[in-house]
Amino acid sequence: MVIDCTFTQNRELSWLSFNDRVLLEATDETVPLLERLKFVSIFTSNLDEFFMIRVGSLFDLMNGDPETIDKRSGLTPREQLEAIYSAVQPLYQKREVICATLEKQMRIHGICRLSYAELNPAEKKYCTQYFRNFIAPIISPQIVDTHHPFPHLKNKVLHVGAWVKYKSKEVFAVIPLPDALPTILYLPGEELHYIHMEEILMAFVEEIFSNYTICEKVIFCVTRNADINPGDEAYDIDSDDFRKKMKKALKQRMRLAPVRLELSSTISSAFASYLKQHLPVTDRQIFITSAPLKLDYVFNIAEKIAKEKRDELVYPVFTPCVPADINSKESMIKQITHKDRLLSYPYDSMLPFLNLIREASEDPTVVSIKITIYRLASKAKLVDYLCAAAERGKDVTVFIELRARFDEQNNIDWSERLEEAGCTVLYGFEEYKIHSKICLITRQEHGEIHYITQVGTGNYNEKTAEQYTDVSLLTADKRIGQDATIFFKNMSIANQYGEYRELLVAPVGLKSTLLQLIDGEIAKGDAGRIIIKINSITDMDLIEKLEQASCAGVRIDLIVRGICCILPGVPGKTENIRIISIVGRYLEHSRIYCFGSGNSEVMYISSADFMTRNTQRRVEIACPIFDPEVCAKLHNILDTCLADNTKARLLQSDGSYCKLPQDGHPVNCQQLLMDQAMMQYVSSTPPQEKNKRLTFAERLRNKFFNKNER
Repeated sequence: MVIDCTFTQNRELSWLSFNDRVLLEATDETVPLLERLKFVSIFTSNLDEFFMIRVGSLFDLMNGDPETIDKRSGLTPREQLEAIYSAVQPLYQKREVICATLEKQMRIHGICRLSYAELNPAEKKYCTQYFRNFIAPIISPQIVDTHHPFPHLKNKVLHVGAWVKYKSKEVFAVIPLPDALPTILYLPGEELHYIHMEEILMAFVEEIFSNYTICEKVIFCVTRNADINPGDEAYDIDSDDFRKKMKKALKQRMRLAPVRLELSSTISSAFASYLKQHLPVTDRQIFITSAPLKLDYVFNIAEKIAKEKRDELVYPVFTPCVPADINSKESMIKQITHKDRLLSYPYDSMLPFLNLIREASEDPTVVSIKITIYRLASKAKLVDYLCAAAERGKDVTVFIELRARFDEQNNIDWSERLEEAGCTVLYGFEEYKIHSKICLITRQEHGEIHYITQVGTGNYNEKTAEQYTDVSLLTADKRIGQDATIFFKNMSIANQYGEYRELLVAPVGLKSTLLQLIDGEIAKGDAGRIIIKINSITDMDLIEKLEQASCAGVRIDLIVRGICCILPGVPGKTENIRIISIVGRYLEHSRIYCFGSGNSEVMYISSADFMTRNTQRRVEIACPIFDPEVCAKLHNILDTCLADNTKARLLQSDGSYCKLPQDGHPVNCQQLLMDQAMMQYVSSTPPQEKNKRLTFAERLRNKFFNKNER
């Protein structure tokens, strides 16, 4: 089979390019210093998940079907892995340099990550006491010899390993860092000094193995394949059985094969050979870095810094606003019944939606609430309100996806809480995750049925709603409500092949309709217009259709944050396609599809990216937008993103990204949308509060937005 890869690229290498853009945010001097260090942390955790899931699945594919060819790049699984490991090595080097640069600058502000050798006598005494009192009693050191087998090294747990000698015999010694310990230890003193827990453990290796000679020692971490998929085995969709299966799968994740070994320093060939043999890993799977192997602690450092200094090091506080067209003191049900509303997170607050659910839980006209849940915060008011509704006798049905990756345990816990309150809790299909974001409130008033439907692009997670850009439609449109009723009925009887008038529902109706909509623009030739904002695009059917549209003269703008397997600007293929990626303060997460222009325009918001897993292997929803004002608000988001020349990067035909020229006024789309939300809120604020809010808004604009645009 001949594969045309002239206008496509490998998804894994495209993802690594995205993560490189995340890391480059740490070099942007317009970003506050501590926020830059957070981008290094995000890069690190992103890479961890990439190895656990994507690299892990490629190893599985290589072992199971080694001759499989990637349609986007023509590479076999082995060739993809070789390309990945080659591409990751320079990223480690870049991360190390950036991390060292930022930590050097942090020291100017009195915030210092110290090695044990850098500690002064008082700090060493403090660490010694901490080790004796809190670390030594709970560690489990082990020697590996003929009587003690090589231990299972848990996934992503830091270890201190040592090559030790007793008489004439050399053996391996290892100490896992206990989960009960904090990541770092703050040291006494006026300035903010801290040391990593593994550094302390490393310093006391000689004391721990006092009857051995320590030849060499190193901090290391094993990353394992974590691509568990309960769908690979048949199971009944019984709630208790499914929960037990997921708990078993989570334990299995900790024991899967290693895909990466990280070391804090170079070790001898004998030590390295020993680890490679017993894990096992190859040379290409070993990465050596002096930067911390875990950086999640940086998100908590700000709490330890005095406010005056903190203001210099972090983003100015932004509190999501209640939109100007929503009155917090009036019934949400009445407001939505009167007119559609759109929430744009994180610029708009999630509070109106939560108030809607709370009100529905109390309203005697509400007979049922149905909702799909993929991810929730660890503390969720939404669950409280759903439970309250059930306890008041309303019919509450929750479809919760227990296979939401790395949120499985959290969702298991919430499912148990919801069931205890009297909610009906159902789960996804055997072969399809329910990834859609839809909530249906059904009311019975004066003998008639009324609906309020919420459809969104992001999860019902109250924490990430302040960190991710998403949109959420609140509508009383009967057409949407009737389709939502059919959707929930189909989900209840495990029918993923239902038919709908307005909603596009994967795995059946979404992709076919999108292809038809693109065909509609192809028929218009150079009068055709397509704007798509998504997280990723990998689906070859949609990619090939977009290439056909480009060849027909259709003007296409794609705003793709992450993986982008279609290459723009390829002569004779994708010359009419322009693609940008935006990485900034917030994670771009909203999915907006726009086909045509003017009166013939069709616009959708959706939970689905243009990925095969979304279009064919998940339950997803795309909802049409009928209200002109909601359309205008969505166009403002798209237009602002397309105008960005500060955080946006332009994808080139060779797969590289470049900055956009700032010929006119610099535009940072996220800051501009934040600024607009604040100004609209101020304009709708009562006069007695207006001056106070306006002062804050002006300060926000002057301190952050204008600063970025100099």
